[in-house]
Amino acid sequence: MAKDVRIGFDVGGTFTDGVMLRGKEVLAKAKALTTDDVTTGIINALDVLLKTKKAEVSEISLVSLGTTHTTNAIIERKNLNKIGIFRLGAPATTAIPPLTGWPEDLKAAIGGADNIFIVRGGKEYDGRDIVPLDEEAIRSACRKIKGKVDSIAITGVFSPMIPDQEERAAEIIREELGDIPITLSNHIASISLLERENSTILNASVITVMRKAVEALKKAAKERGIEAPLFIVQNDGTVMSADYAVNYPIFTVASGPAASVRGAVYLSGIDNGVVVDIGGTSTDVAYIVNGFPRESSITVTIGGVKTNIRCPDLMSIALGGGTIVKTKGNEVIAHGPESVGYNLVKLGKSFGGPIITTHDIAVAKGILDKKLDIFDTDFAPHIDKVKALDRNLVEAAYNIIKNTLEVAVDQMKTVAGDVKAIFVGGGALVVPRENLEGISEVIMPPHFEVCGAIGTTIAEIGAYAEGVADLEVEDRDAAINKVVEKAKDEAEKAGAIRDTVEVLDVEEIPFAYMPGKREKIRIRVKGKIFE
Repeated sequence: MAKDVRIGFDVGGTFTDGVMLRGKEVLAKAKALTTDDVTTGIINALDVLLKTKKAEVSEISLVSLGTTHTTNAIIERKNLNKIGIFRLGAPATTAIPPLTGWPEDLKAAIGGADNIFIVRGGKEYDGRDIVPLDEEAIRSACRKIKGKVDSIAITGVFSPMIPDQEERAAEIIREELGDIPITLSNHIASISLLERENSTILNASVITVMRKAVEALKKAAKERGIEAPLFIVQNDGTVMSADYAVNYPIFTVASGPAASVRGAVYLSGIDNGVVVDIGGTSTDVAYIVNGFPRESSITVTIGGVKTNIRCPDLMSIALGGGTIVKTKGNEVIAHGPESVGYNLVKLGKSFGGPIITTHDIAVAKGILDKKLDIFDTDFAPHIDKVKALDRNLVEAAYNIIKNTLEVAVDQMKTVAGDVKAIFVGGGALVVPRENLEGISEVIMPPHFEVCGAIGTTIAEIGAYAEGVADLEVEDRDAAINKVVEKAKDEAEKAGAIRDTVEVLDVEEIPFAYMPGKREKIRIRVKGKIFE
């Protein structure tokens, strides 16, 4: 029996979506309520899929998911590791210590400032030592924090270019503290010391959260007879092996919207345009370039902390199927930002409730005249009451919703003219889709309501690498190839077959403030899990 069935999950704020596919054929779909621990909701959706009997467990070749485990842990300050923080940069970088600008409750959750050490070390951009690494200071620090921390973050000046001091520091810490998780900043983010350090510390803080989630999901799969590898979606829409994700959980932040983009591309066949992912509470708008979400070029704030991890360039707006239309008499006062979320079937006027929502405006306008597949409850018994809403009120609310969509899409465009837009998500049925300014065509692919879950199953490994070259002394092609090989190494570690790895993007950024022809080279690659 061929192992050609893929299972994927996408965790949203209200629902956890699941899909079972063979090739491009969707065999089964599932929606389960998202649970506080996230894992239970995923397992519930898995059980729904398996109960359909559309495929044997022996046919399953891959299980993949986009998860909010790490994001939730950081935002809620729950179950975080206690971190030993090492910066290799004294005396050059002591003016601004680690954790500067962090929220006080998050600092306390990871162990506070008592476990911070700035030791002598660091590199110049060309590989020369600022000062030699102070190995004894690292050993002394380890003796102070032994038994007080359960994860380590190491950040060195210019380490993404020359990582040897970080690697030596990790060796010393393992000698002193044994088998403890260690995050090296050169694997996490690019140059920019403070933001890279923040990213590294956040990654170290959620190692245990991700490990427990992966262990629970592997156990659940094994108990159900599934013998297939587990993959986790990254925030560029590609995936990484679960074991790799345990070491780099920060790459899962914002992975849900990225999976929706990949699913939209996969189902529609459109590689360039706008993806509009509409849920029950909010809408994410992303721009796709060559099949992948455009990457953000600004710092990304996670839980109140500025980072420079790669993240999709997204705009989130308070527009969803359950967004509340606020009225005074027959006048619309405002639309949102509050939403009834999954309580739509209890509180929405279409279902006999007292609150007017985006969903109700769609029913009143005739956009929607049947029950949503994501709910078992039919709104037909109450449709006359909704249709009786004041027409001026309905038109005013409809125009506000339409204008909100048009403005969001326009703000994400980088060129003049109309663009194609792919509408996905459970709320896509209840928003305006005709005569939208700036949009040449609205495409709603089949299975649009579980697009994110489908996106997780595409199963391409992604990775990137950076380097610095001085083109006065180095050949440009040789310098680029050096970084390409480094990116391929990372893709292979994440689970890709090396021979299938291809270059997606080559970015060269000159250092205008340095003499000569020095530049940063950034390479992005993707590879396949299967031949």
